[in-house]
Amino acid sequence: MSLDVGVLLPRDLPAHQVLPYARRADALGFAELWVVEDLGFRGGMAQAAAALAVTERIRVGVGILPVGARNVAFAAMEAATVAELFPGRLHLGIGHGMPDWMRQAGAWPASPLTAFEEYVTALRALLRGEEVTVDGRYVRLDGVRLENPPAEVPPVLAGVRGPKSLAAAGRCADGTVLAEPVGPEYLAAAIAQIGHAPEHRVVAYDVAAVDTDAAAARDRVRPALAWIGDPGWAPHIDPMDFAAEFRDLRDRTPDRAAFAAALPDAWVDRLAVVGTPEQARARLDGLALAGADAVVLAPAGPDPLAALEGLAAVL
Repeated sequence: MSLDVGVLLPRDLPAHQVLPYARRADALGFAELWVVEDLGFRGGMAQAAAALAVTERIRVGVGILPVGARNVAFAAMEAATVAELFPGRLHLGIGHGMPDWMRQAGAWPASPLTAFEEYVTALRALLRGEEVTVDGRYVRLDGVRLENPPAEVPPVLAGVRGPKSLAAAGRCADGTVLAEPVGPEYLAAAIAQIGHAPEHRVVAYDVAAVDTDAAAARDRVRPALAWIGDPGWAPHIDPMDFAAEFRDLRDRTPDRAAFAAALPDAWVDRLAVVGTPEQARARLDGLALAGADAVVLAPAGPDPLAALEGLAAVL
């Protein structure tokens, strides 16, 4: 079964390591490199353009651009420019954005779902070279058309969660990006909520560490799992058979570091792509069988650039 294996470019990677990281991911043979746009860190399109400029073949995904942050016409111009310069290598993740961050920036819409559907529909039409006129609640365009639409239109993927948003992704987007942790159980539930959408591409993020010593890999992953007990991530955990025990442990262990240390090894193995190369490949096979088209590995540990070498053992 075919599965594209990609890698995440950490949002806080030191600037002098960003381009070497992209080049190394390309050289190691990863199919995709996904960049992050989180409030206060680096812009998604700027990172994508820079990474594409210094690599030869790897696809670069932007995960994700919040719809409330950019006028759709100007977002289309930016995306079209990058897609023109690097044909067939750009993937666009579009989503609601984290509510707290968007409120901080004064950009959280009263109806996130309406804003998302209007935005994605207009963006895709613009990228196809259509002249777009729309008078929506959030998107208003009057005869806007790109003068140089890209010959290869970049796919627009929805970075969303929750039943209503996933159903909207199935209606209006080319694919969906699922934030970590993504196990087969959550993946299957999300795909069911997306509904029947032919050629809809599903990309799953997962924290990852690969080592010949499985225990050492788990130790590197644990700190990255410390936050997953937060209520907003319940959809990722609820489909698992240990969900009640997981919530009980989180309630009893408010300190994040202590919570991560207390996670049983068996849970860690189901919340990440972790272990020996053979164990990690088996986990990827399970995600492919559950419906993932691509898995994006978020490197765990203190040195993300060095971690790429270990992750490449699964390729």
